[in-house]
Amino acid sequence: MKHIISALVENKPGVLAHVAGMFAARAFNIDSLVVGRTEDPALSRMTIVVVGDDRVVEQVRKQLAKIVPVVKVQDFVGQPVVARDLMLISISAPAEKRPEIISLIETFKGKVVDIGQKFVMVEISGPEAKIEGFIEMCRPYGIKSVARTGTIAMPRQSKVSGE
Repeated sequence: MKHIISALVENKPGVLAHVAGMFAARAFNIDSLVVGRTEDPALSRMTIVVVGDDRVVEQVRKQLAKIVPVVKVQDFVGQPVVARDLMLISISAPAEKRPEIISLIETFKGKVVDIGQKFVMVEISGPEAKIEGFIEMCRPYGIKSVARTGTIAMPRQSKVSGE
């Protein structure tokens, strides 16, 4: 089962290496890891996606909490969250296929960010399933390259689901 863990950490050099080292030393696999600044310049938020049973993820959470620069650790399992990935994807797009490719991009609410004679580069964001679905739909055209951010997530504050 996938678990999304949020770790609020001190924004200092070496913290990412320390956290990644903890995962490597204990043979925990990271499915996704994203780090970014927060509203407080002294803190960064790490969003870590780990695949494993509840026991393994509980170990991960406890080990993270022991690391000195880690201020707070939260496992979002069982909580309503808003989770998003961002992807840039370059797709082969000869002139005769462009209209159907553009239609596909619009269907997935993507945005063309670069275009050439034989390709289009698309920015698309959303839940991981949407990203994976878009990739699958693009395969017949030919995917030149893909860059993804990994998952970012925050607990849902409202009772209404506004995906």
